[in-house]
Amino acid sequence: MSGQIDRRAFLRRGAAGAAALTVGPGLLAACSTDTPRPDAKPGPASSPRSGGTLRAAFVGGGASETLDFFNGPSALDLVRARAWHGTLGNLDPDGPDGVNYGVLKGIDVSDDLSTYTLHVRPGVRFTDGSALTSADILHSLGALAARSALPVYRLAAANFDLAHGRADGPLKVVLPTLRPIADGRMILCQGNFLVVKDGTKSFREDMPSCGPFRLTEFTAGQGAAFERYDDHYGHVPHLDGLELRSMADSTARAGALTSGEIDFAHDLSPVTARTLADHAKVELAPTRSPYLVGLSFQMNMGVKPFDDPRVREAFKLAVDREAMVRTVFYGNAEIGNDLPSIGFPDYAGSLPQRAHEPERARQLLKEAGADGMKVTLTTGPETPGMVEMATLFVEDLKKVGVRASVRQLPAGELYADFPAYAALPLAGSYQMPIPALSTYQMTTAGGSPSAFGWKESATDALVAKARADSDEAAAKRLGTQAQRARWEDGNQVLPVFKPNLNAQSKGVRGVRDDLFEQFPGFSRASLA
Repeated sequence: MSGQIDRRAFLRRGAAGAAALTVGPGLLAACSTDTPRPDAKPGPASSPRSGGTLRAAFVGGGASETLDFFNGPSALDLVRARAWHGTLGNLDPDGPDGVNYGVLKGIDVSDDLSTYTLHVRPGVRFTDGSALTSADILHSLGALAARSALPVYRLAAANFDLAHGRADGPLKVVLPTLRPIADGRMILCQGNFLVVKDGTKSFREDMPSCGPFRLTEFTAGQGAAFERYDDHYGHVPHLDGLELRSMADSTARAGALTSGEIDFAHDLSPVTARTLADHAKVELAPTRSPYLVGLSFQMNMGVKPFDDPRVREAFKLAVDREAMVRTVFYGNAEIGNDLPSIGFPDYAGSLPQRAHEPERARQLLKEAGADGMKVTLTTGPETPGMVEMATLFVEDLKKVGVRASVRQLPAGELYADFPAYAALPLAGSYQMPIPALSTYQMTTAGGSPSAFGWKESATDALVAKARADSDEAAAKRLGTQAQRARWEDGNQVLPVFKPNLNAQSKGVRGVRDDLFEQFPGFSRASLA
């Protein structure tokens, strides 16, 4: 089987199909209950069919797209990497350790929580025939992930002493922790820690890989093509091939889907998804809790007047959350409470819901001497809804006396220069659906650049204490206490959690069985 395709035809397809979007009167909710449970097992009549090439479209980063996923900020960079490289594991609430292992067969934790031992799955091979060993995992974590500019990849280095990690033979990695932690499995097995060969410094099309597919073509801003890797560990994909298209525009993705140019459209805008609800050949497949994306606004505490807690509270009280859910998402979203990770067990759901109080917001700004302040909110279409929410937030701020405006960057540029992004006074953002305390450790603890000036050692200590407690009830109490501190004094306005509004041809099956719904890997997908 050959994975080669006509390059010019392949690159043309990314722009095709936008005009073919069929508008229907149905509501998004009409299709949202139709999708199968992720743990549902196919019956005899629905056994996956082998063969075919699945074509999928995602928001990319244009010319900035890169094969170096450790430094690739766009959704497509990670999706491409998950198809190409093996993962340590994925979060799985039904798994015995809360995870589903990939190139690892298990992780042991010492009684004092000071050491994690990673057991490599025997028989995993790269596409060049070499065996995956402990050296490959140590290189991927210590030499590559730890040096990434992206907070998501620095999470391992923030928790494990990677400099003193060691191989205990070819199939065992011993990682000391920087401090006792009980949730290290969920850090390492989030679906984004992928493995490349020891010694890898540059990323290229023909580099060895051990994921479900073998990369055959890549053009930044256009797309990538893959063929099935028949020696993939665990299970061989049902598909012969996979094509990933880079399409920034939601309408273009939907049009390509309805015209038959693609089989899967990722993360459509609410307006676009609404038009597909009654389409005869298309079904909506939105992600479900806890796989919801938090859409937020970050206030930089290093920039006046956001160093004043009264100003931060005013901005939180100014936002009309219900209006955002109703207007931007047609009711198909959940109201946020200025904390990430809704739906995960460690989320502080007992805290009171923050209300919309514009008069109180105006009063707080006046008390802080910030009435009439001028601010620019920088955002971009990194995921649908971000720009629309920013527009509404600016209008809410104007109603409490803030001279606010929106600066919209092109798709893929908001995070491209991360140091510049982290220096903005007010910025749009979105949060991946991972547990609350892991999110704090990844994005906020220790004055992380993505913390936008928040640096509270007392809260860091509470999170660390919660994560080191093997008693779930005690850990929950400590975690809630830490999240209350963020809720009261933090610099994040998080008004909405939205599903990824994915859509697919009705013959597509098994996409969400890959477990990492926000960034699907297609290793278990099939075409009818």
